[in-house]
Amino acid sequence: MNAYLTGLSEPTRSIHRRTVTKLFVATVILGLTTSVSTRAALSDGSDPGAPIRQLNTALLAAMKAGQSISFEQRCVMLAPAVEHAFDLDSVLQASVGMRWSALTADERAALANAFRRYTISSYAANFDSYSGQKFQVQPDPRRLSSGGVVLRTQIVRASGSPVEIDYVMRQTSASWKAVDVLADGAISRVAVQRSDFTTLLQRGGVLALEHGLEHKVATLSNGSAT
Repeated sequence: MNAYLTGLSEPTRSIHRRTVTKLFVATVILGLTTSVSTRAALSDGSDPGAPIRQLNTALLAAMKAGQSISFEQRCVMLAPAVEHAFDLDSVLQASVGMRWSALTADERAALANAFRRYTISSYAANFDSYSGQKFQVQPDPRRLSSGGVVLRTQIVRASGSPVEIDYVMRQTSASWKAVDVLADGAISRVAVQRSDFTTLLQRGGVLALEHGLEHKVATLSNGSAT
């Protein structure tokens, strides 16, 4: 169920885990140290956990459907919840990094379409079976000094063993949206993707990244999830 390192080679995953963990444990700890209770801070009554609970509900339904539906059907089932939960444009821009400002409107649009398919495919491939798991969203997120919040969630196996997945949420004009995911509470999906995307951009520019994302979608659709 690790949708965060999909498409990376094993040695690359190992390097990223060690490096990114060190960086982002420090970042998250710093943010949480300067945070206050979101219950007290969100005086407007908004709920940053709502889109993630909706995403979890959709994921659970896809898991329970399992192999009775196709990969494409799972993508269709999950697409609305993924798009509602994530600010995909912001995630893509952060993953591309400084090169984003140099891209044309057409290049950005092409990458946005490929990245949307890749993100949805990652969830469709990694959440395709059910064996008693349940999702838990902690009721008291923590506000970061940047203005966002970290929403702590867990996937609890039937054995009771939890997998921690934290969402970095930011309030947009429409609603709260996830702008990063922290696997094991520390490993930033955006940071891992930025390293992966940078390699592809250096090799062949925007077309290489677009084709790389399309290749990952094809791999995921064939059942090669991590």
